[in-house]
Formats: sequence, C-alpha cells, structure tokens
Amino acid sequence: MPSQIELYEEMNRFSSRMAAAARAGDWEHLIELERGIRSLRDALLAIADEGSEATTDLARKHSLIQRILEDDAEVRRHTEPWMERILYFLGNGQSHRELHLAPAAGTGESAPPG
Repeated sequence: MPSQIELYEEMNRFSSRMAAAARAGDWEHLIELERGIRSLRDALLAIADEGSEATTDLARKHSLIQRILEDDAEVRRHTEPWMERILYFLGNGQSHRELHLAPAAGTGESAPPG
C-alpha cells in the first residue's frame, strides 16, 4: 500500500492535469481525472495517520496540499462560470416552460406557445 506522501504526490499530479484540462475546456478529461483523484482521496482516508512523520515529510505534505489547493482554485475559475451559465439557462428554461404551461389569466386556458 502506498504511503500518505506517495498518495499526496499522485494527487498533485492528477490535480495539475485537472487544471490543464479545465484551462483547455476538456470537460470529459476533467471528469475522468476527478474520478481518479477521488479514488486517491478515498485511499488516503483509508490508511491510518502516520503520526511519526519526519519534519521533511510534513513540509513536503504541506507543499503538496498547497499545490493541490491552488490547482483546485484554477479548476474552479474555469468551471464555475460555465456552471453559472448552465444554471441560468436551466433556470430561464424552467421559467419559460412554466409560463407556457400556466393557465391564461382568468380564462382557464393555457397560454399559447411562444
């Protein structure tokens, strides 16, 4: 079983590739990478904390976590505007459908399609 530091190093490689995929708008690849990093996270959670780590290992772990968080922020910079557009589109689409399905005021009839 890999050590914590090895798992963090692999997660760092994945997160770097995720940031590159987000910059390129390669959403399919981003999703694949996210699945991979999730399995690494699960493996990390499954192993016991190595409480007797050397100071150099702690510094290395801190550095890796910092880079992973920076990559995560980069991914979010690219995905959040896209998600906002999708939510706006879905929200407007729902309102538009509701408008056309609602009974016309006072007539009991549906409003005409727009």
